[in-house]
Amino acid sequence: MRVLVTGGAGFIGSHYVRQAVSGAYPSLADAEIVVLDKLTYAGNRANLAPVEADPRFRFVPGDICDGVVVSEVMAGVDLVVHFAAESHVDRSILGSADFVLTNVLGTQTLLQAALNAGVGKFVHVSTDEVYGSIAEGSWREDHVLEPNSPYSASKASSDLFARAFHRTHGLPVCVTRCSNNYGPYQFPEKVIPLFVTNLLDGAKVPLYGDGLNVRDWLHVDDHCRGIQLVADGGRAGEIYNIGGGTELPNRELTERLLAAVGAGWDMVEQVPDRLGHDRRYSVDITKISSELGYRAEVPFDAGLADTVRWYREHRSWWEPLKKRAALAGK
Repeated sequence: MRVLVTGGAGFIGSHYVRQAVSGAYPSLADAEIVVLDKLTYAGNRANLAPVEADPRFRFVPGDICDGVVVSEVMAGVDLVVHFAAESHVDRSILGSADFVLTNVLGTQTLLQAALNAGVGKFVHVSTDEVYGSIAEGSWREDHVLEPNSPYSASKASSDLFARAFHRTHGLPVCVTRCSNNYGPYQFPEKVIPLFVTNLLDGAKVPLYGDGLNVRDWLHVDDHCRGIQLVADGGRAGEIYNIGGGTELPNRELTERLLAAVGAGWDMVEQVPDRLGHDRRYSVDITKISSELGYRAEVPFDAGLADTVRWYREHRSWWEPLKKRAALAGK
């Protein structure tokens, strides 16, 4: 069996690859894992270091928008797990062109190549942000798409392309929509690693608006396990929400991170709210739970403590990334 993982050098994709190669997913025990990654600012070859030497692992540098490269790497593939995406909301607000190219055109390029190659299953990894914002209750998979940022609009568009390729061509596609991920190897522009690494360096952390925006937190290990359940048993053409079950206002998350590193509220800087900032996300996971047996297994307190510990012990991983980002911003 051959599995193509796009964006496999990123945060979530690399976790999936490390788990797959290490034997965490029984159905992939003997599979060849091929990673296609452009290695943009958020793609880091070091994320794959633990599995680089495994004979079942192969890395291919390349852009998912490049039809020639995609067609070549798609040959003989049985399963595609598509993580590759531009994913940072703030960057999409500053400029959305790259998000349209990668998330929409890149996904279309992959879908077409998968169709041409006769791929047996295509799992398109998306986000709960495509639903917009919800004041109470939780979104089911059939909820209308109401994206509010250029990032989420581009992901909603890619979801619709995935659906269209199934309905039009019969390509066996499943779409997953996850809540906010956290865990080791997450690029330090996202809120948890940004706050932790800032605080470890004695720098203040920026809290948007009143800090009452609510997010559901999902450990990357639970997310990737849910993705594999969909890869193994998800029904073609279906959408599956994957959530963690821990909803927190950003202010409370900040308080927990301050406590974890022994810092006080004086290290928080209130900043103007993000443009179009969604107030609350919440996904209903009844479908994936009842059909595929999914449940979140990593308790948030333990997962957060382990994540903070990882960043504390892996300065050699994140310090160069933050230095490059600082230089790029000058």
